[in-house]
Amino acid sequence: MKRVVSVSLGTSKRDKHEEVTILGESFLIERIGMDGDLEAFGNKFAELDGKVDALGVGGADIYLVVGEKKYAFKQILALASRAKTTPIVDGSGLKHTLERTAIARLQRDGIIDFTKSKVLLVSAVDRFGMAQGLVDQKASIVFGDFLFGLGLPMPIRKYSNVKLLGNLLLPVITNLPFKWFYPTGEKQEKRTPKFPKYFLEADVICGDWHYIHKFMPDQLKGKTIITQTLRKADLEFLTKAGVWRAITTTPVVNGETFATNVMEGVIVALLQKRPDQINESEYLEMLSRLDWKPTVIELNAPQS
Repeated sequence: MKRVVSVSLGTSKRDKHEEVTILGESFLIERIGMDGDLEAFGNKFAELDGKVDALGVGGADIYLVVGEKKYAFKQILALASRAKTTPIVDGSGLKHTLERTAIARLQRDGIIDFTKSKVLLVSAVDRFGMAQGLVDQKASIVFGDFLFGLGLPMPIRKYSNVKLLGNLLLPVITNLPFKWFYPTGEKQEKRTPKFPKYFLEADVICGDWHYIHKFMPDQLKGKTIITQTLRKADLEFLTKAGVWRAITTTPVVNGETFATNVMEGVIVALLQKRPDQINESEYLEMLSRLDWKPTVIELNAPQS
């Protein structure tokens, strides 16, 4: 049995493990939360090194991407690199491929007409494939990187400006403590709604679930949420908030979804290659074989 483990800086309350069969292979897929403890996070990578088929970085990013440039959070990279032999993934490969093609598929299948939609993407440098997919579909987009990443009242409306500002700021940001920019541990459960105007103006809200959950207003009646992983409690929360439907880009496993880093770990384990040895065409070919597609979950009746 292949074993893929996501070591997360998030809360241990969201831990889970599932046994599944994928392309004829048996997998044990696990998530282990470190409750924001950075030292325990790094130690867990060292502890599991050589004992599993792939290790995922959860509740954190190693890489942020703008255009063709990739920037590593030095702190997270150093901690995850305590694993010397087991391949390490942070979801970057799927963010670039699965999430981009998911947007195209939603448009092609008539589920969302992005050309007529107002979209809020809470962070473009985190969901870079999604950002590029939305641009390709000619959506009207607000990129929330300054709003929710830095807390500045500066919506970005052109991806060219995301690239310009990202290339100026990310070399500095990625050298700073990761916790300054992303909720970890119990902070993932605390909501501090911010800039509600941009949520309420949007038809579709996209991006990292922890950002959406932390900053969204209490009510989002009639909205569509596109994100990577939702648990049953998250779906209940969105239902109470009046959200019309939730769409996950990662597949449903036994009724719930795992994050992109976990599912990228599955691909790495199937291909038996390190992430830097897998090119875009190989990811796309494997995704075609897996037939992973967006999962649409209707929560409330659509607005008339």
